[in-house]
Amino acid sequence: MEKPNFGEINRIIVSALKDLLETRGDMLPKGNTEDITLLGEDGLLDSMELVTLVVSVEQVVEEQLGATITLANDRALSQRKSPYRTVGSLTEFAVEELLDDVR
Repeated sequence: MEKPNFGEINRIIVSALKDLLETRGDMLPKGNTEDITLLGEDGLLDSMELVTLVVSVEQVVEEQLGATITLANDRALSQRKSPYRTVGSLTEFAVEELLDDVR
């Protein structure tokens, strides 16, 4: 696998989020997708929806990039600032995890 691209991973996450929101009749908020709050105060997702999003992203990354990634791991859960807070923070975390696999 080549070095992961932030934009590519962001598109995968945003696409998975859009699909998830559409299943409940909601639309992706307008504006900068990196700033979309996923979890916490003003978050779009509840905990079960977050799990669904994470699994979906992991599957698409494997299908499209040929890389296995685990986004719900000890590293994610032990961080002071949750990587699940926004689309941008989740994208950054996913890229870091993929970079660790490339090294």
